[in-house]
Amino acid sequence: VRRLFLLLGVAGLLAGTAAGTWLLGQCLLRDSPAAAGRAQAPTVSFRINMANSLLEAQVEGRPGWLLACHERWSLSLGTLLCRQLGYLRMTHQKGVNLTDVKVNDTQEFVQVRPHQEGSLEDVWQVRRLQASAWLVFAGIITHGSIKQEAGLSVKKIIYHPLYNDNSLDYDIAVMKLQVPLNFTDAIRAVCLPPSHQDLFQGTQCWVSGWGYTRPDQALVPLIGTKRCNSSCVYAGELTARMLCAGHLRGTIDACQGDSGGPLVCRDDFAWRLVGIVSWGQGCAEPNRPGVYTNVAQLLPWIYHLFPSLLYAHP
Repeated sequence: VRRLFLLLGVAGLLAGTAAGTWLLGQCLLRDSPAAAGRAQAPTVSFRINMANSLLEAQVEGRPGWLLACHERWSLSLGTLLCRQLGYLRMTHQKGVNLTDVKVNDTQEFVQVRPHQEGSLEDVWQVRRLQASAWLVFAGIITHGSIKQEAGLSVKKIIYHPLYNDNSLDYDIAVMKLQVPLNFTDAIRAVCLPPSHQDLFQGTQCWVSGWGYTRPDQALVPLIGTKRCNSSCVYAGELTARMLCAGHLRGTIDACQGDSGGPLVCRDDFAWRLVGIVSWGQGCAEPNRPGVYTNVAQLLPWIYHLFPSLLYAHP
């Protein structure tokens, strides 16, 4: 979904804690049944090459960076991964499980074994979250328009202390920038929702992020928690800190690469950050709408952070 809004608060950027496309850091492949009995999988680092906006990977014990998402990569191996990350503008496909990482010595590409279920966020585990590893880009709507010198350094990252990696409950974090963000015609702040947020099933909201770029606009209706927790949808997996939005018949949804992106709804006064892209099963699958962090439920934690973020010494 092409980024329609870049939504930053006064003190920091609200984002999901799931691993995102733009993190430069070490990621550790989780153990899987297929890997049982084998040597531990190597540590793999991922980065975006700012010169050409290509995804690169570095395998433990092997020097140099290897191309990952690239048009020369094998269609059967590479493009599924690239599609999930919003590259190459390809159509929807099933997810990929990174159950096996191999290095092709002749092509210098990282190879992964594709599967029909699962997603990248299911198998990437963030191992390093130093603020210095992050850059924030404001007002950017395409990967190709990224310029490293335009990135804003991050001073501090605070994730919710109750975040649960299994249930994805409390899936929220706050970033404080090294310097204030300058607002322009293309960069605006978003308002937090009221604590008594009164949103009804069917309310139309916008979701955006760094995943698929088609359709250009993603308008999704809110779905009541009772319905979303029903046996034919998510069977009670949603907590009070979650909400869901989308179409039960499928067709439009957030997807891999969109994690941490905003779900915004318009009221009589302003655009409100109602949700943060958190998780789901597949992309735009029937009876599998997107699940979002319910920002209104976490306002006490956010407001508790603001004094320390605004008035902390350099």
